[in-house]
Amino acid sequence: INAPDEIGVARFNYGALHANPDDRAALDTYIETLEDTNVASLSDNEAIAFWANLYNAVTIKVVVDNYPVKSIREIKSGWRAGPWRRDLVTVGGKKLSLDDIEHDILRKQYPSLLIHYMVNCASIGCPNLGASAWSADTLDADREAAARIFINSPRGARITDKGLKVSSIYKWFKEDFGGNEAGVLKHLREYADEDLAAAIDGGAKITDYGYIWKLNE
Repeated sequence: INAPDEIGVARFNYGALHANPDDRAALDTYIETLEDTNVASLSDNEAIAFWANLYNAVTIKVVVDNYPVKSIREIKSGWRAGPWRRDLVTVGGKKLSLDDIEHDILRKQYPSLLIHYMVNCASIGCPNLGASAWSADTLDADREAAARIFINSPRGARITDKGLKVSSIYKWFKEDFGGNEAGVLKHLREYADEDLAAAIDGGAKITDYGYIWKLNE
């Protein structure tokens, strides 16, 4: 994965991974190791890191297995865009999809707004995939840093002549942010840099949402 570019996107080289059998085998082994984990023995922070790492590794694998694609939405679950509803892994004897991991496990069992900055859906519009796996030891600091980076990038929140254009993540998951625009703005303000904070404090409202589904490569 490359360092963030001029718009803050850390781009992953899916083509290189696709072309390297040894690296693909290593990824498969990593996922198999995660599948064999006794999740019940993990602390909360260990479990959060575990599930986010599994989500991200499986997302990489499903893109690489179907590469080349222009967007993860080309990899469908039946007639639905995206692979999110496919059963892709088995943990503790239970088959799980990416939706199961994100919505039924991470968001429900370990509720935190910072979950949204931990899972990466292989798209430019998503918060960046980290250069290393999540670790329980540094979880809070690392995911707060991820939130700050995303929110202050053009993909997170951008000041326009009309107000704020923010990521569609804050519309899709508005219920997590209090169910209203005020809750979203409060969250953005917590991690905002000087210019964005001044705009929010000055009464700027959310006037538009956006998301780029193009592959983050």
